[in-house]
Amino acid sequence: MKYQSFLLKYAEIGTKGKNRYMFEDALMHQIREHLKKVDGEFAVQKEQGRIYVNALSEYDYDEVVEALRKVFGVTAICPMLQFPLCPYDELRAEILKFVKSEHPEQEFGFKVRCRRADKSYPKTSDEINADVGGDILDAYPECHVDVHDPDFMVYIEIRKMVNVYTTVIAGAGGMPIGTNGKAMLLLSGGIDSPVAGYMIAKRGVMLEAVYFHAPPYTSERAKQKVVDLAKQVATYSGAIKLHVINFTDIQLAIYEKCPHDELTIIMRRYMMRIAERLANANDCIGLITGESIGQVASQTLFSLRSTDEVCELPVYRPVIGFDKQEIINLSEKIGTFETSILPYEDCCTIFVAKHPVTKPNVHVIRSSERKLAEVIDEMVEKAVAEDEIIWC
Repeated sequence: MKYQSFLLKYAEIGTKGKNRYMFEDALMHQIREHLKKVDGEFAVQKEQGRIYVNALSEYDYDEVVEALRKVFGVTAICPMLQFPLCPYDELRAEILKFVKSEHPEQEFGFKVRCRRADKSYPKTSDEINADVGGDILDAYPECHVDVHDPDFMVYIEIRKMVNVYTTVIAGAGGMPIGTNGKAMLLLSGGIDSPVAGYMIAKRGVMLEAVYFHAPPYTSERAKQKVVDLAKQVATYSGAIKLHVINFTDIQLAIYEKCPHDELTIIMRRYMMRIAERLANANDCIGLITGESIGQVASQTLFSLRSTDEVCELPVYRPVIGFDKQEIINLSEKIGTFETSILPYEDCCTIFVAKHPVTKPNVHVIRSSERKLAEVIDEMVEKAVAEDEIIWC
């Protein structure tokens, strides 16, 4: 193995004061969960603002890095050399040997940055920077020091152990899953809602999800598409409990009894009602949607006000101000885009009005919903009672 150890850095967690240990422990738990997905045995430890992953067996480097890059809370992944504190000449020799293994080429610009957390070590950070830099210049006559735009940095940390690394890989950032409660994601087969789920999970929120299925108007392939999207988001968020709600009878009743220009709004209101019931039953403290202002008729400010009216729980819309291309870019980054654009119909697209209302009046919408009074409660109860659970 080229690297026995990885240094994992975090950012926001460091501001948490006396509660920081709780966030560190949550982060370590998530690291262990993600490493279970790859071959190998690993020890995850923490030490004064640092989290280390030490390999206890052979492993695939690319797989481990990819797993660690999906852990919310980790801002940087640094494959490193770690060795015990030792006499100064030995320390310099170990560092030079590592640099040679990392950068066999002969011509480059570099900079050395040492942090001496253990102040009892007899050399200062500046002395170590100068001496190690001199060792590298002696070993590579054609290289040069570049403090402004180096080809690579040599990072040295003098702690209980010595950490040396030259590679810094960007992590996912955010906060560890489980540190900010749980919320219910309204997940469709489109581009926006998986991105919304990812963004809220990045802030430390556990996810459950609900999908409204309308057989035979939507196929099993459409349902599988949503399951696949949930699994893709789950590579970041951890396992997602997906609720599949049969929405056919409710959709047909709305179509038969309500004005067609109000179909989308009324359907959306019942989706929100059902999602909130599921959220309350599963200890979720909010709803998540992928709505963006003005993207479609049901996402104008007037429409959003109308759908929010039926909910008591807060509704989180992390892409509310994003352009479509911005959402697409993020979906490509997290790997959901290609699945989202598969041509399998979503239940919302079956009964689309030719001229949907864009400025719904809440009082008018309530009046239209009264036409459903004799049947809708029973249909909602049946849909919730027959909730299908799929773990993703």
